[in-house]
Amino acid sequence: MTTWTDVINFVRTRYEVLEEQGDWLRFRLAGPQDRTQQATVHHLPELDGGAWIEISSPVGWADKIDLRQLLELAGASAAGGAAIVDGVALLKHTLPLEDLSIEHEFERPLKTLVARADAFEHELTKADEF
Repeated sequence: MTTWTDVINFVRTRYEVLEEQGDWLRFRLAGPQDRTQQATVHHLPELDGGAWIEISSPVGWADKIDLRQLLELAGASAAGGAAIVDGVALLKHTLPLEDLSIEHEFERPLKTLVARADAFEHELTKADEF
């Protein structure tokens, strides 16, 4: 059985942790062409009798990007959906924690989501703020 502690330890050993609280941590991943991209993983309250985690990665400030274009880009993506949290446009993906294979069912969606968020950020802002 995979625990929240397993996820935290996996992230700590592989990525640069920028900020950590009890139920979430924010970290940075390397991207193409000297770009970097932040990601956050949240431990969600139990839903339907099981624990879940949510991976998110910022695309840009919601008031500075074309949100319709973001929704169109996100709609064509296999991983993640678009959301706005605290004024930041994000791509998000949720996974059940129980019996999660960290290397296959966490890291693969994480890398896919982060790569898409970085590509969307580049397309929509022409910057690398996140």
